[in-house]
Amino acid sequence: MNQTARRISIYAADTSGFCSALYEYGGMTVIHDASGCNSTYTTHDEPRWYDKDSMMYISGFTEKDAIMGNDERFVHDLVLAAKELNPKFIAICASPLPAMTGVDLEAIAYEVEAETGIPSFNVRTNGMQSYITGAGNAFVELAKHFTKPVNKVRPLRTGSNVGLPGAAEVLVNVLGLTPLDFPLEGTVWALRKWLAEHELMVNATVGMDTSLEQIEVLAEADVNLVVSSVGMPLAEYLYNEYGIPYVVGAPFGDIKSTSILGFNVKVAATDGENALSCKMLNPCGRKIAIIGESVTSRSLANAIYQEFNISARVLESVGDGFMQALNKLVDQKLWAGQFDNDISEQLDDVSCDDEDILEQEIQKSDIIIGDPLFEPICYGKTFIRLPHMAFSGRCFTKEEVQLIGTPLRETSVGKALAKTLGK
Repeated sequence: MNQTARRISIYAADTSGFCSALYEYGGMTVIHDASGCNSTYTTHDEPRWYDKDSMMYISGFTEKDAIMGNDERFVHDLVLAAKELNPKFIAICASPLPAMTGVDLEAIAYEVEAETGIPSFNVRTNGMQSYITGAGNAFVELAKHFTKPVNKVRPLRTGSNVGLPGAAEVLVNVLGLTPLDFPLEGTVWALRKWLAEHELMVNATVGMDTSLEQIEVLAEADVNLVVSSVGMPLAEYLYNEYGIPYVVGAPFGDIKSTSILGFNVKVAATDGENALSCKMLNPCGRKIAIIGESVTSRSLANAIYQEFNISARVLESVGDGFMQALNKLVDQKLWAGQFDNDISEQLDDVSCDDEDILEQEIQKSDIIIGDPLFEPICYGKTFIRLPHMAFSGRCFTKEEVQLIGTPLRETSVGKALAKTLGK
């Protein structure tokens, strides 16, 4: 059977991504499900429960509702709760059962909005995809409903890097922030600090340390910085709808690594071209493999190259991550001039949505960096632990590593790698 796992864990589902994305925006988010999805999310995937409240609910979908198609009860409960709680919006999504039985959540959202006057929308989920799909779709729906258009002249796409803008001239949206990829407290502060150091101004941080007012002004930005796969759908939407270019990459590592990213953000703001800042410019070796979400993993690989002068490849273990979006962009020729050959071939990265494929690719490398729950299938390899909340939840919170704007050699990952490489 394809896309199965016998020994490793699975990633947080799209319903968890939906909840994580919308957590801080003052809306009422509801998973249409019998029970379980919400408690799994709150127990394993959400550290913000300790200091921030959010209106997260489950519908209590029953067997009778499924058989008889009793959508009216769900509508009634949504309207009743909305009148009591007065949320800024109502967002609903489906778990596997209503997805399989064909519940029309778009119609339900339309009816609820008509009765309450509160903006209501459905986010497409089915409980069978990863957090990336759920969170990505949620951010797009949020922008569709609340981002206000602005009359702003975008730069001509000349492809020239001449005349880069200065400090207070570049407004940046940071896209793809959720605790599922960035669980450490202080992450947004570190990003803001890094942007300020590179003479870039924050327009909005989407997902964390945020508000609905920030979503309203997304169109005012000059460029979007996509720090994880979660931010790609929103980046594409803002590019197509408002012409805002985006740069893909997270500021991991020392000043040499992150300065390249800062420069690329300014270039994109100037020439209006999208860019992949977490790319490798040299042929990738097979000695080191990084398992995980593709954007953060490739950004880490870039930092490793800059600080240790050795290449690393990425084994994307989330099937609906950035590599899928990247292939789409390549097909649409939106990356013309960025690469001489096929990107995936040049980078030697692989998307592995099956445990058997992942095991085969792991055997091609000597050093593996990844979440501790991947270690059982990395037999005979040097394994360096890098916890990922979207994969192992809160199991290894004491081992989480802050990579943003931090020299890799000062982190536990860098120290372990230096020891292994003898550098």
